[in-house]
Amino acid sequence: MTAPDIDPGFRRAKRPRSVIAGPYGHPFHATVVTIPIGAWTAAVVFDIAALLGAAPDALSVGALWLVVIGVIGGLVAAVFGLLDFSQLPSGTKVRRTAVYHLAFNSTALVLFIVSAIVRAGDPDEPSVAGFVLALIGILVVGVSGFLGGELAYRHGVRVADEQDQERAYTR
Repeated sequence: MTAPDIDPGFRRAKRPRSVIAGPYGHPFHATVVTIPIGAWTAAVVFDIAALLGAAPDALSVGALWLVVIGVIGGLVAAVFGLLDFSQLPSGTKVRRTAVYHLAFNSTALVLFIVSAIVRAGDPDEPSVAGFVLALIGILVVGVSGFLGGELAYRHGVRVADEQDQERAYTR
């Protein structure tokens, strides 16, 4: 594609909708998603240790807290993600990929909310149901993360223009 043939939506998808979404080339969504991913992954690790009998009361409470921290972080990440989503032109492959990314993230968020509710019934005891929900949630987050990678690395959503990138390679 030559420059005149590029759809204006392509350039718009690289720009922040507002300063709230993060500056050009530095989207906040990509940074904030590390909070729920890390918290939820740690919750699963805590669950495994608790279910194996290592300090089950403390680790179960810790897992609940990590799930809740992840839910809060996921809601914050969703706000930034929706700002980026709103810049994508409708009827395009990038928009369809973003819709799937959003759907998987929403599904994971619901799974972790239900996991937190289940765990809150008896937070000092390991919850097999809470663990299973979290494990399914982590798998869903993995699929969503793959799609997020497609959006950023293959389709260039919120990534600096190629001309800006090229300047870093000149001597």
